Amino acid sequence: MISIREPWLYLAPTLLFIFLLVLVPLITGITYAFYDFNLISGTKEFVGLDQFTRILSEDALFTKSLLNTLFWTSASLFFQFTLGLLLALILNSGFRGIQLVQPVLFIPWAVPSFLIGLMWVWMFNPVTGPLPYIFEAIGILNEPENILSDPDLAMWGPIVANIWFGIPFFTIMLLAALRSIPNDIYEAASIDGISGLQAFRHITAPLIAPTIIITLLIRAIWISNFAEIIIMMTNGGPANSTQIVATYIYDTAYQKMDFGYASVISIALLSLLMIYGLILGRIRQKMTTYF
Repeated sequence: MISIREPWLYLAPTLLFIFLLVLVPLITGITYAFYDFNLISGTKEFVGLDQFTRILSEDALFTKSLLNTLFWTSASLFFQFTLGLLLALILNSGFRGIQLVQPVLFIPWAVPSFLIGLMWVWMFNPVTGPLPYIFEAIGILNEPENILSDPDLAMWGPIVANIWFGIPFFTIMLLAALRSIPNDIYEAASIDGISGLQAFRHITAPLIAPTIIITLLIRAIWISNFAEIIIMMTNGGPANSTQIVATYIYDTAYQKMDFGYASVISIALLSLLMIYGLILGRIRQKMTTYF
């Protein structure tokens, strides 16, 4: 007979691992938020909620970085999902030569993020890359110039790089969901005279909806914390036009050595992502109940 304590003995190593590598750093980081903890001056003074007041009322750069984060995340997520779904539908059609095309489409996912940043910096540079001349030819730019040096256009540089990097994630996840749908359903729909568009709307979309919600949730959290490409391409510039919350945390902690205030910014970002996760979780629950 299995005792009540026995399952906990099997879970103990995993729970200990989570506690040491997740909860302990999280709790430590939260405690830093209540201190003026600066490594340069070597001071650690308890300030209570003063730094939380500062981020809410005095820090204009945090507000700007938060708006940039919303734009960076939403634009990247929209194009990654749209193009990833399109590629998944194409690959699911099973055209001839798919065995050769499919591995090529997944190459961006295997490239390290810092190499992606360097590669796209070269692509946007009019001296080393073709993109400025392509943009001039199609009328986006009046002359070949590096958009990464333009505060009005700079954010689109990392966004394009991030779209290229993130499309395979959605393609893989959505392709797996599409291939899990039995063909019998489509055959029955075809006999009833349902068109391809109607089949996608009434059969495919509802059946892959839970996967879509989960992938959007995971990827949005990932993108909002994904600072490597921006650091490599623009380092938050020019004039903080590409500064997102994640890069702001990095600058505050490792450039200014102000770990206390960096912890406050991290808590603010964590809170927003938790709210986003709860909203999407609620939507997924309603969709599951509906379908």
